[in-house]
Amino acid sequence: MKRIEAHDSLTFSRRYFSWKNKVAEEQEDDDFGETAMGFTTKSAEKQSISSPAPRRKLSLMAVPKLRFALSMGLGRNRTQYSSGLGTKVLGTLFGHRRGHVHLAFQEDFKQKPAFLVELATPTSILVKEMASGLVRIVLECEKSTDKKAIKLLDEPIWKTYCNGKKCGYAIHRECTSMEWKVLNSIGPISMGAGVLPAAADDGDSDGEMMFMRAKFERVIGSKDSEAFYMMSPDGNGGPELSLYLLRI
Repeated sequence: MKRIEAHDSLTFSRRYFSWKNKVAEEQEDDDFGETAMGFTTKSAEKQSISSPAPRRKLSLMAVPKLRFALSMGLGRNRTQYSSGLGTKVLGTLFGHRRGHVHLAFQEDFKQKPAFLVELATPTSILVKEMASGLVRIVLECEKSTDKKAIKLLDEPIWKTYCNGKKCGYAIHRECTSMEWKVLNSIGPISMGAGVLPAAADDGDSDGEMMFMRAKFERVIGSKDSEAFYMMSPDGNGGPELSLYLLRI
């Protein structure tokens, strides 16, 4: 079976969410930066007399790297924002067979979604992508010039990329009675996929309602970057579905 390559979205992942090794490496630069910035002329003279060893030069990239490492470290320590979501969330993808996909994240199945978007991707296309291999979805929005910046999960519109291919726009939605009815119909199921029969009084001709639900790990990079990784029930292998939220 042909495996789908997702170079662009994986690049986003490495850039914004694989900071553990980087923070460890830049900690050394941080220690050296403090020594270099506190170095005085008198101490330089004493050092030149006591130790003839040449001093190491501070790289021009040290300051921006230290800022990046600091921002990543602060973001990593924040386990949750006021969005109501923690580090382990319930994710549900659902949509009519001939309609568009909705994606919802909940703290608990009894609570209304803290994040709900409607993707431009048709449900049938996303199902084929997931059947073919790993799926990486990137939602990207622009930073606002307004001083009163909104929370990342409340951004109204997103550019969408699926496995590196541009897929239109995703729209932030409020949870109406229709979406809440679907989520309630799935009930306490924490992991699985299936089809909900179309209601008899449903005037739409988009067919049956398809859904997939799983637990996701939420990783906060900063106030402008988050990631959601589908958790494998047996703990083996990488996530089959990953979602990245980026504000650039």
